[in-house]
Amino acid sequence: MAAEKKLTFWDHLDVLRRLLLRVLCVWLVLAVGYFIAMPYLFDSVVLAPCRDSFIFYDLLRHIGQVFHLDDEFFTEVFHVKLININLAAPFFIHISTAFWMSVVTAAPYVLFEVWRFVAPALYPGERRGVKKALLLGGVMFYVGVAVGYFMVYPLTLRFLSTYVLSASIENQLSLNSYIDNFMTLVLCMGLAFELPLVTWLLSLLGLVSKGLLRKYRRHAIVAVVILAAIITPTGDPFTLTVVAVPLYLLYEMGILMVKERKEEKE
Repeated sequence: MAAEKKLTFWDHLDVLRRLLLRVLCVWLVLAVGYFIAMPYLFDSVVLAPCRDSFIFYDLLRHIGQVFHLDDEFFTEVFHVKLININLAAPFFIHISTAFWMSVVTAAPYVLFEVWRFVAPALYPGERRGVKKALLLGGVMFYVGVAVGYFMVYPLTLRFLSTYVLSASIENQLSLNSYIDNFMTLVLCMGLAFELPLVTWLLSLLGLVSKGLLRKYRRHAIVAVVILAAIITPTGDPFTLTVVAVPLYLLYEMGILMVKERKEEKE
């Protein structure tokens, strides 16, 4: 560790260069792999929320059967058929979807490389904190992606695709519209789930406290609604609510993660 600390500025740049090359190689291999497997992944993963057999819709039907709920929300047979109106869209969507899937999959390796790069310059106590932050950040990101994929996006798709403004208007979803909403909601939910980690880091820096977070709960609700309005690609109240509720729960989780200061206890 002592040898690491004696590296010159140019030595550190060389280490960083090798780190970036390793990350780029891993990302490139994943991107090529996803590009080759994309026809299968697109049908079985990306387009899965379009079919009535999707796991979340099965869960809704099961809940309806258990509690004897006859509402259409729990019994509706749902299916969406997409159309393509752009000649080059399938090709570019093939590339962009493979790219984003590789970015998401490579995230743990990127965090590992970041840890290897910064660890030698940290004290033992700092290492534990940074290691905990990176691990928590990675886990929370994937939890957010899972919530976005399995709950938020299916609810949004099901509501908006069946919403009828007029009987003379037939809803037809384009491929571009579907992918744009899919990527935006799923990835933004993954980033939004980093809120507890950000709150915890700010508390370590002394910028926020448990009492301060409790005091500004009402302001946080307004901020969460505004953030949800920015995240959601549509402006409907249903999607806004589906996104805003998990975000506010994350705010409450952040309060639980922050340690109470001695003066606040007194």
